[in-house]
Amino acid sequence: MIFDLWKKIKRKELSPVYLLYGTETFLINETKQLLTDAILNEEDIEFNLSSFDLAETPIEMALEDAETLPFMGEKKLLFLHNPHFLTAEKTKDKVEHNLARLETYLKEPAPYSIIVFMAPYEKLDERKKMTKELKKKAAVFEAKKLTEADLKKWMVARADFNGVTFDPKAMDLLLVLAGTNLFMLTSEIDKMALYVGRGHIIDVKTVESLVARSLEQNIFTLVDKIVGRKIEEALRIYYDLLKLNEEPIKILAVITNQIRLIYQVKELGKRGYGQNQIASHLKVHPFRVKLAAGQARKFSEDELIGLIKQLAEADYKMKTGAMNKELLIELILLKLQQ
Repeated sequence: MIFDLWKKIKRKELSPVYLLYGTETFLINETKQLLTDAILNEEDIEFNLSSFDLAETPIEMALEDAETLPFMGEKKLLFLHNPHFLTAEKTKDKVEHNLARLETYLKEPAPYSIIVFMAPYEKLDERKKMTKELKKKAAVFEAKKLTEADLKKWMVARADFNGVTFDPKAMDLLLVLAGTNLFMLTSEIDKMALYVGRGHIIDVKTVESLVARSLEQNIFTLVDKIVGRKIEEALRIYYDLLKLNEEPIKILAVITNQIRLIYQVKELGKRGYGQNQIASHLKVHPFRVKLAAGQARKFSEDELIGLIKQLAEADYKMKTGAMNKELLIELILLKLQQ
C-alpha cells in the first residue's frame, strides 16, 4: 500500500532498491520527492543525486555510479528512468543492457546507495526473469488510480501536511466539484488550507467559496438538479454557463456523456456488476460510478433512453443549424418539468 511505503520512507526505514511503476504520475512524483527529502540534505543534492535515462544509458553505467562512494555525504540516490527491459514493449532503445550485471548488484547492493527504478508503465512483464528478480529484491510500489477509500485517506494526509483537518462532507463535495485528479486536488487543498490557516477545519462553506468549478463539474451539478427535478435551478446554471460564453454544443456534449454514464451504470448494475467492475469496464473512476449509481436510482430505464434520444436529436439539430442552439437545451430542460 502507498501509505505504508510513505510511512516507512518518512521514518527513514529505507530499502537499497525501489521499483515504482504505474501510470498515476502524481503518486510516482510524490514518492520520488519523499525519497529525496528523506535521504539527502539540501547541500548533498548537487553531488549525490543522479538521474539516468535507461533508454539512452546502459544499466552498467548507472551501477558503476551506485558503487562509487558518495561525495561529502552518507548516501547517494539514483533515479533510473524508462527500464523498458521490464516490459513486453518493443522499443527503440539506443543501448544494450548487461542485465547479468544488474542481477549481481541486486544480490549485494552498495550500502551507501539507494537506486529507484521509475517505470511509467501500466504493466510489467511478469514472465521476464529480471522483472521477477527485481520484484523479489526491491521495495515495490504500483502507482495506480486510488480507490475512493484510499483517495480520501490521501486527502486527509494532504490536509494534515498543511496543518488542517477535513470535514467529511467537505471532502465529498470537493470530489464532486474538483474530480479525482490528484494534481487538481492538491492545488485546491493547499489553497483552502492557506485560506483557513493551520489548526483549522476545511468545511463545506470553504469548499463552496473557494473551489473552482470546471465546465464538467458545473454540468454535473446541472445534471444533479435535473435528476432531482429541480428544473428552475438547472436552468439558472445553464444560463450562467451561457454568460460565461460556454458553447451550447459543448454543454450538450457533456450533459449527454453524463446521462449516458448514468444509463450505463444502471444497466450494468442490473446485470449484477459491482461498482469497481463497472468502473473498470467503463474506464472511469469508481467515485464517478458511485455518484452515477445514486442518480440512476431516480430515473427509470425508459426515462433515460428517452432523454438520450432527445439529446441526440438536439445534437443533430445544432450541427445542421435547424434550430437556435441555446433554445434547444432550454426546451429539453423545460420538457423534464412536465
